[in-house]
Amino acid sequence: MAPPIDYEILRLIWWALLGVLLIGFILTDGFDFGSAALLPFVARNDAERRMVINAIGPTWEGNQVWFILGGGAIFAAWPFVYAVSFSGFYLAMFLLLASLILRPVGFKYRSKKPDAGWRTAWDWALFVGGFVPALVFGVAVGNVLTGVPFRLDSDLRSFYDGSLLGLFHPFALLAGLLSVAMIVLHGAGWLSIKIEHGPVHDRATRFGKIAAIAAILLFALGGLFVWKGGLGFAVNGVIDPHGPSNPHFTDTVVAPGAWLGNYSRYPWMLIAPILGFLGPVLAIVGISGKKEVLTFTGSSLAIVGIISTVGLSMFPFILPSSIDPGSSLTVWNASSSHVTLFIMLLMTVIFLPLILLYTSWVYKVLFGRVTLKEVSTNPDFY
Repeated sequence: MAPPIDYEILRLIWWALLGVLLIGFILTDGFDFGSAALLPFVARNDAERRMVINAIGPTWEGNQVWFILGGGAIFAAWPFVYAVSFSGFYLAMFLLLASLILRPVGFKYRSKKPDAGWRTAWDWALFVGGFVPALVFGVAVGNVLTGVPFRLDSDLRSFYDGSLLGLFHPFALLAGLLSVAMIVLHGAGWLSIKIEHGPVHDRATRFGKIAAIAAILLFALGGLFVWKGGLGFAVNGVIDPHGPSNPHFTDTVVAPGAWLGNYSRYPWMLIAPILGFLGPVLAIVGISGKKEVLTFTGSSLAIVGIISTVGLSMFPFILPSSIDPGSSLTVWNASSSHVTLFIMLLMTVIFLPLILLYTSWVYKVLFGRVTLKEVSTNPDFY
């Protein structure tokens, strides 16, 4: 018996859910990355650095749930995408995971010894654990927009013809810097809410303003690059949204400028890039007016707008191939089966609200600013 929801609708739902999970990950764990990347620059002494660490220390592990959910969703809903990206980007993934491993070790070991050199070394390890993932995630998105050098043979086995250094081409680095600016802005917005007013708070907002300006300029430059560089792919022929998940059944071609085509076909999609520019502007207004909630709201809108811009621009593509466009993976040719998507949706409807409720409760319990006095006197603090 076929599931009660149409296969085309389920594919669209899971494409949207993938975007929701990625945005949820950056909205939550993003301010952890941003705060860690700011750590050596906004805090000048041990007490100040402990304030920054404890602003993210109680929640960073829970925030990584979104990362796990995103990876699991790709594995279950888009197996072709998971197989090609995780194997092709193996070295980049190793670099990402190595930097992420530094975070828990840094949190746990940083204050085990009072030695200044020991603590400084772990502070820089935490910086790497925040900066490198932000950069690598952006570089990965830049490569997806330009096309990934993979191909599928007749048995749908994937072959990756790229290298680690080849991932860091100019447009990918531009996307990586935009990701860093966006996440640093989010971290600064979080610190402005969580740190008591004082030197650390003021330094964080100053860096946040710089990051907001950089995000606006880099986002505009990226859009100009897509337009002038003629980036894009298109499906050549009729799309069968109910067809089998076989990339060889889709005729894909390089189509310069195609990434901008969706905005003329679906004008409502323009809300995404508008939010991408509006968010940093609101953050700047919030910083200038000393309105921390507005600052954090602006950084959050920037994340939603910039990530949504990528997904909406590329629709229906998820992972295009630069060396064999016919191997490109789309919403229609790379998903799991009809039954699998339906069962997963049922589980999501049940468990995702529970995760959201629990997360909201945790943040409510932990609400409040970290103060220098608490860091100095509370033995439970990092």
